[in-house]
Amino acid sequence: MDKITIKALKFRGKHGYYERERIEGNDFELDVSAWGHFRKAAEKSELNETFNYELVETVALSVFNGPSKKLIETLCAKIGDELFEKSAPVKKLSVSLRKLNPPITVPASYAEITMTWKR
Repeated sequence: MDKITIKALKFRGKHGYYERERIEGNDFELDVSAWGHFRKAAEKSELNETFNYELVETVALSVFNGPSKKLIETLCAKIGDELFEKSAPVKKLSVSLRKLNPPITVPASYAEITMTWKR
């Protein structure tokens, strides 16, 4: 299978477990990888035969600008569910979401969840 990846898309959203996070907001990064048979798209130059990574931006912006969620697991699942539903040529999808500078007492670059969908 072929693989398309888009990495480190940056978003800001008012999501997090603590009320302060849902008021002030957090910074997030998103990676998405999609597997499928995309050579037909290469031959025909047809976007509907491949994974349209512009859709990632549209779906993620909708989720990040939507109602506050407490967990990055919820955000990741919502993004992945919608992308997988709207991407028929994709046989497997992996979504990784990072919350940058998580609210813990020791320095940490990020907390990350990765979820996978398969047909």
